[in-house]
Amino acid sequence: MIEKPDIFLRRLFDRAVEVADPMRSLARFLPPKPKGRVIVIGAGKASARMAEAVEAAWGPCDGLVITRYGYARPCREIEIVEAAHPVPDEAGLTATGRMLDLLHSTKEDDFVLALISGGASALLVQPADGITLDEKRAVNAALLASGAPIDRMNTVRKHLSRVKGGQLAAAAYPARMLALMISDVPGDDPAFIGSGPTVGDRSTREEAAEVLRRWKVDVPDSVWHALQSTTGVVAPDDPRLSRVENLIFAAPRQSLEAAADLAKEAGCAVQMLGDRLEGEARDVAQAQANQALKIKANLRPGDPPVLLLSGGELTVTRRGGGVGGPNAEFCLALAIALEGAGGIHAIACDTDGVDGAAEVAGALVSPDTLKTAKEAGTDASRMLADNDAHSFFEAIDRQIVTGPTLTNVNDFRAILVSP
Repeated sequence: MIEKPDIFLRRLFDRAVEVADPMRSLARFLPPKPKGRVIVIGAGKASARMAEAVEAAWGPCDGLVITRYGYARPCREIEIVEAAHPVPDEAGLTATGRMLDLLHSTKEDDFVLALISGGASALLVQPADGITLDEKRAVNAALLASGAPIDRMNTVRKHLSRVKGGQLAAAAYPARMLALMISDVPGDDPAFIGSGPTVGDRSTREEAAEVLRRWKVDVPDSVWHALQSTTGVVAPDDPRLSRVENLIFAAPRQSLEAAADLAKEAGCAVQMLGDRLEGEARDVAQAQANQALKIKANLRPGDPPVLLLSGGELTVTRRGGGVGGPNAEFCLALAIALEGAGGIHAIACDTDGVDGAAEVAGALVSPDTLKTAKEAGTDASRMLADNDAHSFFEAIDRQIVTGPTLTNVNDFRAILVSP
């Protein structure tokens, strides 16, 4: 029996984050520092930490990296620029323009190290011709509220950009490029990490338009015009990508397995539900609640606790005006589905420390969650209907706030079922 389930679950989450820290994991994937001109570029929530790890291994380097506000790290030579995420701003626009200018100056003997992590899609911002930054922001916000899967959102972003879908790497040609990545996407496809700025893409403008239609994303006329006229992404067999190598060095599976090992050491029987789950947060919560209740019904005194682990990236279709994110909404829907069942505790957090647009990683669920909320005058069902999960868990002091974790390997969910 785990004596303090909430503390135990938090330890598992912390372990998952620790394993994905670039300062622990990046150096062994670096080649010896090339002779000649070396330029380090990057974007994403973990990119500044990645740059810090590069300089720890290689020493001072020239370069420019864009990260989220509050996520900067001290580097000796690499310039770190902070910009807005998830909705891009002028700081990101200006920094991306400077990065493109830097890449356009490269020659065949130069070496470019690109550091890409989740969040790069919003931080690398250069709208396609005919689209303003305000229009790009409006499209991004509408996509985030649409409930579309992250890979579909990124298809649209690629075709409305001058850097995504291989275009950033193409700008560096004929220099040689190594792109090191932290995956935050289900399936770990490099083409979808940060919208694949260094990876060729075969999606079409028509597919991007279909995403907007299918998920009823309201966009200005200029966007429809751009999808008809823009050059778009760079194909994988484009000669400008012939000198590019893309390598994922940290991924959700590694973090889940590290948490699983820790749980096994504590005597748990671990069931891995997968590292690439997608779907509506409340629907996945209902399915996992059913699974947990079934396990609970079959456990006998003396049986080891069972831990259900899963990763991936869930979505929330906005129905109300509350403050929430996929992990908090998963937890709220899970608590409602479990109806206070004894011996079942859970955690769901985003490994980057930001669930949705809130500076909150996620939340904890225990058998007394609904009872505590009721005593506090908080209506769980009403708040779920209003997509107000963060406010719900704030009211009962069950939020998990980490601050910047400096990495990003997607969502972490664990449900502990004790006899």
